[in-house]
Amino acid sequence: MDRRTFLKAAAGAGAAAAGGVATPAISQRATARALRLVPHADVANFDPIWSSAYIARNAGLLVWDMLYGMDAKLQVQRQMVEAEEMSPDGLTWTFRLRPGLKFHDGEKVLARDAVASIDRWAVREPMGQMIKAIENELTAIDDRTFRWSLKKPFPKMLLALGKNSTPVCFVMPARIAATDPFKQIGEYVGSGPMRFARDEWVPGAKAVFQRFTDYSPRQELASWLAGGKRIVSDRIEWLTIGDPATAAAALQNGEVDWLELPLPDLVPTLAKNRNVTVTIQDPLGNIALLFFNHLFPPFNDVRARRAILMAMSQEDYMRAYVNDEKMWKPLPSYFTPGMPLYNEEGGEILQGPRKLDTAQRLLAESGYAGQPIVSMAAQDLANNKGWGDVTADLLTRLGMKVDYAAVDWGTVVARRAQKSPPSQGGWHIYHTGVYGIDCVDPTNKLLRADGDKAWFGWPSIPQVEAEIAAWYDAKTLDEEKQIARRLNKAALDDAIYAPLGWYLRHYAWRKNLTGIAQGPLPFFWGVSKTG
Repeated sequence: MDRRTFLKAAAGAGAAAAGGVATPAISQRATARALRLVPHADVANFDPIWSSAYIARNAGLLVWDMLYGMDAKLQVQRQMVEAEEMSPDGLTWTFRLRPGLKFHDGEKVLARDAVASIDRWAVREPMGQMIKAIENELTAIDDRTFRWSLKKPFPKMLLALGKNSTPVCFVMPARIAATDPFKQIGEYVGSGPMRFARDEWVPGAKAVFQRFTDYSPRQELASWLAGGKRIVSDRIEWLTIGDPATAAAALQNGEVDWLELPLPDLVPTLAKNRNVTVTIQDPLGNIALLFFNHLFPPFNDVRARRAILMAMSQEDYMRAYVNDEKMWKPLPSYFTPGMPLYNEEGGEILQGPRKLDTAQRLLAESGYAGQPIVSMAAQDLANNKGWGDVTADLLTRLGMKVDYAAVDWGTVVARRAQKSPPSQGGWHIYHTGVYGIDCVDPTNKLLRADGDKAWFGWPSIPQVEAEIAAWYDAKTLDEEKQIARRLNKAALDDAIYAPLGWYLRHYAWRKNLTGIAQGPLPFFWGVSKTG
């Protein structure tokens, strides 16, 4: 029995269990006003500044609030900020917080908390680093007002503070924000709509959030990370279920309410259940990626990186997870399809017949000498596992020796930050996926090529950095498009990373839930549950 047949059979068995066969008891103590989600990964330490993982960001959005938030039209709106003012010369920004903001411990949210939080966030975030490089001073003026003085204008200030890609600029109490950005926080006190119930936390199994009754939502309608984040449920439970078939069965049986990431193979079965709704999660889709470590041979040589792009088949990668050809398409670009900056300049290397022989010669020219290639792929994420299997086969066909590091996602997140040689606990390549929203423009941190400050893999490519800097200075959309074309070509010529394709994913939830919105993460505000 192959993998797809097995999973469908398992899901069907789960559905049959609703007729009387016992199934795993998941959160039996949940009340009718508890909302139970199966997230895409386990909630480990969810310091959303230390960790770049989506799961940390998603949990963080319940616990901490933001100064600004991006709405569904990709426009940045005020969130904790009541008003801002930019001086005529663009060198001074003054921000005033809304009144009545409180942390979960009862303390007022003050301007000094915002300042400390920005300082910590800016160390880990590329746009924050750019602003810090031109900063004169960031200081609190009074309890509700802070000021950011710059040496030169930074027109995209509000985008930096309101973007939804990790790490998000969350506001924490100053004492917590004082934590070294490269060390994990140990206290989860925020001012967001939910409290973290630490006493109920079971790493690897369950995380619980309770409604914060003193939360002060905005009056506008909620839209993505903007507007009034009104939580209806008294309690939100995140239940980690590693096996996709078990998770699908739990949804069909009513043991959970919402699957963030149902396995594509099981979507047809879920769609047939009269108590389950299945829909596209986010029309902007998702992008699969293979990252290279630019620090060590062979991928410190551009010829080895280009050999991979030349030989790989995006179709193989997409079919390893999505399979349905209506749900994916090739991606010869570093930008999100359908968005204004999308282009395919330099994408020829990913198009047309695959050139295995030429890639093998290029790999030999790079100096590859038969050393094992450490390829990380998370086995607890079905998409990553599928892509990892394809890569293992590709490397083998290229004549490379593969050290397949088949680990869990938490291990991938920790290990990819290591700059040790691959033979000493480091890595050569790893797989991941990002939401399309993260790749709509050059604020995409994955595109940065400034060495030690760049994304994991640490590429150093001056031409790419020059084009990104030019984009920030562009005055019109036409200028931005011209720069994006040059940037796409420069990035593909140097093979910063390998795009594996663009694809759509599904949400699935019980029909007694209302208010679920499409987007790049689960938005809990406005979601209600009937008995």
